[in-house]
Amino acid sequence: MAHCAYCGSGILFGGVRQGAVRYCNARCANRGNLLALSYQLPAGVIQEQIFKVHQGRCPKCGGPGPIDVHMHYRVWSAVILTHWNNLQQISCRGCAVKSQLGSTLYSLLLGWWGFPWGLVMTPVQIFRNLGAAMSSPDPSRPSDKLERLVRVNIAGQVAAANRPAAPAAPAQPR
Repeated sequence: MAHCAYCGSGILFGGVRQGAVRYCNARCANRGNLLALSYQLPAGVIQEQIFKVHQGRCPKCGGPGPIDVHMHYRVWSAVILTHWNNLQQISCRGCAVKSQLGSTLYSLLLGWWGFPWGLVMTPVQIFRNLGAAMSSPDPSRPSDKLERLVRVNIAGQVAAANRPAAPAAPAQPR
């Protein structure tokens, strides 16, 4: 099975190819291109911004850092339809645990109602949430996930600033 060069998700069918590199969708392809662009920017600027985000205030509660990328997992089902997803959140540890426990409750209430995947994925997502709530990234340094998100964000800002402005629409006569 192929894996996305940006997010690492497995790709069964399709995906987006750019030369020898494969992405799961256009969104990951765009982020992969931005990540590659970020390595052309000055390393000092990137590292400074990464540590600024890591030591900054939590975007969810406004509390003190360290801030990092935390995962939480959800599943919901309705008879023959089951949907599960992995969500990432940039926040302090306290906000991350609240989201992980909230997603556990969400999955407990809404996950079981589909056959067969609701019965299979609900315990998986619950255990993933509980595992994530009991562990966390090293608070003394930014995680690789945080570094990647900050790099993509900075490269996106640089790309937007260097993008030529769209031509103005001609004025309509009255």
